[in-house]
Amino acid sequence: MDLQNLKQTATQVRRDIIRMVHACQSGHPGGSLGCTDFMVALYFDTMKYSTDFKMDGIGEDLFFLSNGHISPVFYSVLARAGYFPVSELSTFRQINSRLQGHPTTHEHLPGVRIASGSLGQGMSVAAGAALSKRLNNDDRIVYSLHGDGELQEGQNWEAIMFAAHHKIDNMIATIDVNGQQIDGPTSQVMSLGNLHQKFTAFGWHVLEMDGNNMEEVVNKLKEAKAATGKGKPVCILMHTIMGKGVDFMEGTHEWHGIAPSDKQLEAGLAQLPETLGDY
Repeated sequence: MDLQNLKQTATQVRRDIIRMVHACQSGHPGGSLGCTDFMVALYFDTMKYSTDFKMDGIGEDLFFLSNGHISPVFYSVLARAGYFPVSELSTFRQINSRLQGHPTTHEHLPGVRIASGSLGQGMSVAAGAALSKRLNNDDRIVYSLHGDGELQEGQNWEAIMFAAHHKIDNMIATIDVNGQQIDGPTSQVMSLGNLHQKFTAFGWHVLEMDGNNMEEVVNKLKEAKAATGKGKPVCILMHTIMGKGVDFMEGTHEWHGIAPSDKQLEAGLAQLPETLGDY
């Protein structure tokens, strides 16, 4: 896709997100909206994959969503990319739906390779998958997404140390640095300090980007890809605004995990013109 089409797709995905969460009055719109530009760029510009989904992912790039509560953006992007019908988005969080609140594997939803409700586990999975690819002479890349508050989980740092020690240089881990988590700003809940210095000290190649600037996201993902294969795992610190695209949701932890009312949905949709057609 060209830049304009990527932006239009991101607008539609944001529209999907708030409609999905509103319909079931449950879900996590804030982080989903903030990560939309990244997810759209990843699936519609960066990654090499097949929608003829096979769990082993041999010969294709892989993506693991660690902060699984932002499933609305994941499901919307997978559907818009052709993994399953867009109409299925209407079943989000419904009984017997494949689109549960946190992604699961027993639902056999195409595009989902791990269950990711418990935070802090995705870095370990990504490192293991990337190491497996290297051992099998599979030259594709493993991508993952993590929340900044999620890094308060100690398992991440074991995996970060493991990846550097084993020179797993075919993985790109992106951290959504929005400064918010369920109970408030990360700086108040438990400060993460200087993440750039921390990842660098652990032996990673570190990049930073504005995660809500589509052109910068596309270019930085290319830069990250170019940095693979050089003996270090790659980290992108992605600065985003929680709730990006809906003005009354932006920049506050209050929209981490609540659904908009009918009136709020209407106001939000007014800011997100339909571009690809609603489900």
